[in-house]
Amino acid sequence: MTKKGKEVLNALDAAKTQMYHFTAIVIAGMGFFTDAYDLFSISLVTKLLGRIYYHVDGSKKPGTLPPNVAAAVNGVAFCGTLAGQLFFGWLGDKLGRKKVYGITLMVMVLCSLGSGLSFGHSANGVMATLCFFRFWQGFGIGGDYPLSATIMSEYANKKTRGAFIAAVFAMQGFGILAGGIVSLIVSSAFDHAFDAPTYEVDPVRSTVPQADYVWRIVLMFGAIPALLTYYWRMKMPETARYTALVARNTKQAASDMSKVLQVDLIAEEDPSASSSSNPTSPFGLFSSEFARRHGLHLLGTTTTWFLLDIAYYSSNLFQKDIYTAIGWIPAAETMNAIHEVFTVSKAQTLIALCGTVPGYWFTVAFIDTLGRFFIQLMGFIFMTIFMFALAIPYDHWKHRENRIGFLVMYSLTMFFANFGPNATTFVVPAEIFPARLRSTCHGISAAAGKAGAIVGAFGFLYAAQSSDSEKTDAGYPPGIGVRNSLLMLGSVNFFGVVFTFLVPESKGKSLEEISREDEEQSGGDAAAEMTTPHSGRTVPV
Repeated sequence: MTKKGKEVLNALDAAKTQMYHFTAIVIAGMGFFTDAYDLFSISLVTKLLGRIYYHVDGSKKPGTLPPNVAAAVNGVAFCGTLAGQLFFGWLGDKLGRKKVYGITLMVMVLCSLGSGLSFGHSANGVMATLCFFRFWQGFGIGGDYPLSATIMSEYANKKTRGAFIAAVFAMQGFGILAGGIVSLIVSSAFDHAFDAPTYEVDPVRSTVPQADYVWRIVLMFGAIPALLTYYWRMKMPETARYTALVARNTKQAASDMSKVLQVDLIAEEDPSASSSSNPTSPFGLFSSEFARRHGLHLLGTTTTWFLLDIAYYSSNLFQKDIYTAIGWIPAAETMNAIHEVFTVSKAQTLIALCGTVPGYWFTVAFIDTLGRFFIQLMGFIFMTIFMFALAIPYDHWKHRENRIGFLVMYSLTMFFANFGPNATTFVVPAEIFPARLRSTCHGISAAAGKAGAIVGAFGFLYAAQSSDSEKTDAGYPPGIGVRNSLLMLGSVNFFGVVFTFLVPESKGKSLEEISREDEEQSGGDAAAEMTTPHSGRTVPV
């Protein structure tokens, strides 16, 4: 990077925290609110889907989704998310962050509505339609990861950059909480409006026809916050760092900075600005130079995110199964279909309120003081400890008098996941790679995470089944049981501790210093002059 090119970026790094920074957090964060709502709300209604579409006459237990259907419904959105992260991450570096930012949101809106309107002549037909829409919903969600993280990192100043990026991601906690609250409200309203006996009293009447509206309303609600945010996303200018470093238009970068950061900057184009509109990248993603400079960093961000998401998504998606196993949620046959949704939603909302949401905001508060590395290492260590503490004395937690203790331990696991690697694995890839590859590398890292989520979603579904074939859910082969599954997740967290040592600390440094772009000499930069009337000095750019 030339000396002139540094000046415009230094102005970004030194900019005081302003209202637009918080506006950007809300605009980008509402996407993550929607992401979390859409991804996790399905876990609230899967038991209801089983009752409605897979009821077996004469069975002692309510209907459940067959193993292959349950795996598809829970995991197909992650497959779409993985594809979206790779595609939109690459596209964000090629076309610019702004140009593709609105597309991801509209995909989420349309597919949220489509999920709730799933149709078919048979149970499998409805599930196939639901999976179709959830895949493409995941595709849109995937694009939001690299774009939101990159946009926020490139808007922020270096002093509070970590908190700003983490605040965007922290909206995910509110999305999870909102999913539980919406499900509570909808299920409570229907439960009071349409009285039904428990399954053991009357298996058929325990699932009223109106129950089919419950899951559809819950899933479709996710379209509302995304739709409300669309206009403001379209109003956001391209990030100045992309415009200056990748598009090589420092005049436009200065103009955009002046508008959004409320700084009076006058840009005058230099005759050399017309030299070249196509930047020459010193090295590409698959070059030996990238491998030398950032290969271990990319390995660190991908492996830690992969390992984190195995444990995190297993725990979140299948909370209802864990709670049932320890007896915290009553047996399904003792409830009607809609009341079961209410009970599951209440349990997951309580966990989100006690552990998930506070963890996110602890990260926001301390990430720029404690640093990314410390928080991630601490989080993985405590997740390992608490997961083993749940698994080793597992029979102890199954006793009624110890269930509150289990809830506390489980909440602490979720707390340190979010005041730990769940936030930092999102923040760091948006900081440590060059601007021309930043969105792509974040997308690759995030896709590795979603590969872990797929392993967790599909693997835990089978692994957590009882080793006694008579105690497994209908259609499932014997598994290794919840206790052994928790032991495996504890081991996964331990490996997260190990691979965290590959991730560099980025606290307090400019993006160009971290990525070493300030060492690169990229000739042919456009030049301009920015005059700052308030300071009375001219800054060449």
